[in-house]
Amino acid sequence: MHQFTTVDGPVPVISMVDERLSTTTICLASKYGSRLDPEGRCGLAHVLEHVLMSAPVGAVPSLSEYVERLGGHANAETGLDRMLFYAQTDPDDAEEIAGLLHQAVLQPRWSEDVLEQEKRSVFQELAMAAADHSDVAQDAFLARFFPGHPMGRPVAGTKADVERCDTASVAAAHEERMLTAALSVIVVGPRVPKSVDPVVAGIDQRVLAAIGTAPATVPPSPAPLPLQPVHWSTEFTWLCVGARSVPEGDPQRHRFDVLAQLLGSSPSSLLYRRLRGEAGLAYTFHAWNRGYADTGVWRVLAGVEPGNGDAALDVIRATLDEVATKGPAPDDVASARRQTRMRILTSMDTPLDCARFLALRAGGLGSWSPAQEVASIDAVTADDLRSAAVQVRDGLRVVGSPVAL
Repeated sequence: MHQFTTVDGPVPVISMVDERLSTTTICLASKYGSRLDPEGRCGLAHVLEHVLMSAPVGAVPSLSEYVERLGGHANAETGLDRMLFYAQTDPDDAEEIAGLLHQAVLQPRWSEDVLEQEKRSVFQELAMAAADHSDVAQDAFLARFFPGHPMGRPVAGTKADVERCDTASVAAAHEERMLTAALSVIVVGPRVPKSVDPVVAGIDQRVLAAIGTAPATVPPSPAPLPLQPVHWSTEFTWLCVGARSVPEGDPQRHRFDVLAQLLGSSPSSLLYRRLRGEAGLAYTFHAWNRGYADTGVWRVLAGVEPGNGDAALDVIRATLDEVATKGPAPDDVASARRQTRMRILTSMDTPLDCARFLALRAGGLGSWSPAQEVASIDAVTADDLRSAAVQVRDGLRVVGSPVAL
C-alpha cells in the first residue's frame, strides 16, 4: 500500500513509500525557472541545470555518470517556473545518492571545462529544437501570449545568450536565484533514506538558511498580442491553439485539466471524434493545461497536412464553441473525468513519473494529497467545463509552424 507523507520544514520532504517497490527515486524540486533569467541571459537556468548534473561531486566525476554506472538513471529538467533534479537507483544505493544529489545541486564545484562542455551540449539541443516544428510552434505560442515578458522566452535560451554565459554568471544565478527559491525533496521508494534531509547530507547551514528567502512575487503577465491569422506554409504544419487558464494553485484548475481530456487525443474525447473521426483532418494531436505562479495556459497542439489548416482550426473552434454554449453531454463529462483521474493514478503507479508528478503538484501547494486531487477532479461538473470552454474560446490565440515564406 502507498503511504503518502509530507514533513514540513525549510526543505519539505514529500514521500510516497511502498515496500513492494524495488527502486528508490529522489527528486529535488526548485521553484527557480527560466522566467527568472536576467535580460540578455535567456537560457541561463537551463545552462545551470546542465552544469550541476555534469560537474564533479564528492569523489566522482559527475552525479549523472555515477548514478548510471550503478545501474540507475539520473536527469534534470528546466521549465518556466521550476527545475527538477532526479535520480532513480537501487534502494541500497539511495543513501549515498541522496547525499550526492544534495551536494551536486546545493554546493556545486564550478569548472570552466564543464561549463564549456555543457554549453556545446545546449547548442545541440537548440539546433534539434529548431528542427522540430512542434517545439517551434509552442515557443511562438508562448511568445504571442506573453509578449516582451520572461514567460514568452524560450526555456532553453538562444544561442547568442547561451554563448554569453560564463562561470561568474552561472555561479551568480545559482547563489542569488536558485538557492533563494523554495525547494522541496520528493522520495518514492520502499523506504526514505536519512540523507534526503539536507542537514544529514552535510549541507552548509548558510546555504540552507537562504532557501526560500526570495520574494514570492513575479512580474505581472502582459496582455496577449491581438488575434492574428495563421499564414499557412505548403508543408506539414504544427498548429498550437489555446488561451490563458488559471494559476497553479487556483481551485478552478481542475476544470481546465478535465477540459483538456474532453478535447484531448483519446478516442473517447469529443474533439477526437470531430477532428480525427468525422473530419479526418489530424492524425496526432494533444491537449493539456499548465498552471504557473500567476497564470496558466490551456492548449491544443495538432499536426495538419498542407491545405487542411483552416478546416482543422474551424473544427477546433466549433467544438470549443459547442462546449461553451451547450455544455458537454453527461457521458462525455464522465469519460473526461475518468481520463483525468486515470492520468493521476498511472503517474502514481510508476515511481519516476510519481516523483515528477509530486514535484509538480505537491511542491508549494500546501496541504495536498493524491486523494484530494482525485476528489477535486470528480467534483468537476458540466457547468464547470462550459465555463472553462467559454474562457478558452474567448481568449483563443493561434500559431503554426512552419509559416509561409
